[in-house]
Amino acid sequence: MVHLDLEGTHYEIGQELGNFFQEQETTFPIKLNKWQKERGVESLQLLEKFFPEAVDEIKGITETINYDYELFGAWLMTMGCCLIMRENHNVEVRGCTAFCFTDNDKIYYGRDNDLPPYLKEVSKSIYYRPIGKNSFLLNTSSFTNGEEGINEHGLVVAMTFVVPYKEKVKAGFNSVFLVRYLLENCSTVQESIEALRKLPIASGCNIILTDKSKEMIVAECTSFEINLRQPETNAKGERFIVTVNHFTSPKMQKYDRSKQNLYSSKVRYETAYKALEKADYDNAISYAKNLLSGKYGFMCQYRKVKFETIWSTIFDIKDSKMYLAEGSPEFMDYNESMLRI
Repeated sequence: MVHLDLEGTHYEIGQELGNFFQEQETTFPIKLNKWQKERGVESLQLLEKFFPEAVDEIKGITETINYDYELFGAWLMTMGCCLIMRENHNVEVRGCTAFCFTDNDKIYYGRDNDLPPYLKEVSKSIYYRPIGKNSFLLNTSSFTNGEEGINEHGLVVAMTFVVPYKEKVKAGFNSVFLVRYLLENCSTVQESIEALRKLPIASGCNIILTDKSKEMIVAECTSFEINLRQPETNAKGERFIVTVNHFTSPKMQKYDRSKQNLYSSKVRYETAYKALEKADYDNAISYAKNLLSGKYGFMCQYRKVKFETIWSTIFDIKDSKMYLAEGSPEFMDYNESMLRI
């Protein structure tokens, strides 16, 4: 993973990213079909309305690398919802398992981020310090938007992709921009829920939320409705919640095209759920590492497909620590660091 620190106005942060892309000789051969570009442009217009700071960042990038702003912004807005559509089917590949659990007076978050291997080299862990907004850490296979993060208030926000029906995709925020918006603008789970209800959402996704108060929830989001899935209680009397790449609530499954089989989504959910329900551990961090590395069942052991866990994360929210494996935790060790937010 690339590690970056970005500070300043949103436009200045965009310029920093643009300079980084120029130094790395990054190219963006963006190709969107008519439907994708229309949805992307409509979504970008909504981003301009609801999150103009992110637009300033995108303009800082495009004006630095001399790239068409509208096309570039539309491309970012199609990620995770309609970037690759063929014959009414979304073949964009995003896995991921995420969970939260309490242990005595502490709260933990864990994640395996599963993607095609080529995204390993371009994935980033970025400290954002935008003037006038929350500081936060964003882990992302892209930039500007992201899959997970934690901010200065101890709020954790992360997404998991849900395969949509094409006709149910609307203009709005994709899941990875929802993550960015909530990290930058909210401080608690409840504030995040209120924000989600006000934002236009493009398509199906799970947003897992937790904070220092030990509150946790999964918001099952679509363009049409949001369902709040509550945590459960395990054998130790502690609370936990798990999300993967499908909607687990029966009422939301009409929006989910995956049939719970996106890269073993159902199996990964069952592995994490059973482990956290049993709660057979003395050390919470070690238990989370073992769970994420597949010691209690299938989690990251992809073999016959070009797909793998490209990073794995654990946040100790109360003590402001991150444990990060830059690659599959089946083979890579976790490095411990203090969060600098």
